[in-house]
Amino acid sequence: METGTIPVDELGGGLDLYRTLESGQSYLWRRSDGEMYGGSPAPEAWYHTVVDGEVIRVRRRGGPEGDPTAGVAADATTGRLEWESTTDAEPIVRELLRLDDDLEAIVDAAPDDPLLREAYEAHRGMRLVDDPAFGCLISFICSTQMRVGRIHTMVSTLAREYGDAISFDGETYHAFPTPAQLAAATEAELRDLGLGYRAPYVVRTAEMVADGEAHPEEARDLAYEPAREYLTRFVGVGDKVADCVLLFSLGFDEAVPLDTWLKSAVEEYYPDCERGSYAATSRAIRERLGGEYAGYAQTYIFHHLRTGE
Repeated sequence: METGTIPVDELGGGLDLYRTLESGQSYLWRRSDGEMYGGSPAPEAWYHTVVDGEVIRVRRRGGPEGDPTAGVAADATTGRLEWESTTDAEPIVRELLRLDDDLEAIVDAAPDDPLLREAYEAHRGMRLVDDPAFGCLISFICSTQMRVGRIHTMVSTLAREYGDAISFDGETYHAFPTPAQLAAATEAELRDLGLGYRAPYVVRTAEMVADGEAHPEEARDLAYEPAREYLTRFVGVGDKVADCVLLFSLGFDEAVPLDTWLKSAVEEYYPDCERGSYAATSRAIRERLGGEYAGYAQTYIFHHLRTGE
């Protein structure tokens, strides 16, 4: 087993691991107590995921390394991030949790907007994630008309039923299925697993990637709006889902997914940004939220409004 620690006070803007992984950005992580997206943090619990066949576990701890009494970090800028893995995982952890982002600078550069400042203050240390593109794509195809807990259950079920099982430290973990593994599923099977009308979307999108017809990674090198248009070729992917994939796996920090919560924010706080179409409204709210890092702003506002915290 490989292990390591990353001091949180060395990260610009700190880290709130709970909010980062349970704010509706990612559904590819699991929590060791089985209560992920249950609405409460679990300071002693490990989060785990599987990337390229490697199991990765992380948790936040407070106080100096080796102090068994120091469990809960006092705030988002103290303590340490511990990791355990089948490989030297620090570079992977840094990428997945975007630990090299200067979150403090991003927040300081944000527009002087009351709702945004309130959200940033309430959820200090929440970072964007950088998930593997295919898993992110399927996750957000499953997200349509679903609460975050149900989405997480769906994605976890796909991993358990179709992904590779990997043994690590006496436990069995499941990778998210490859495109070929998921393409081998039938619509009937996926409906039985609770995917409902999303089942054919998932199968067909997996087939497209497995057959080389298209891949979400191909959007990475495009300009933002052409990248969003590219992703809508996948079955079950509209503009909002495409924006989620761009923001949470492909590095488009300017993307602002216009989901129900953001549409409500536009109606209540930014009515002048409503332009009658997704594309035009997206451009307007993106500019209002600061342009380059508008996706960070969106994520904070989404989480703030959804949780009421």
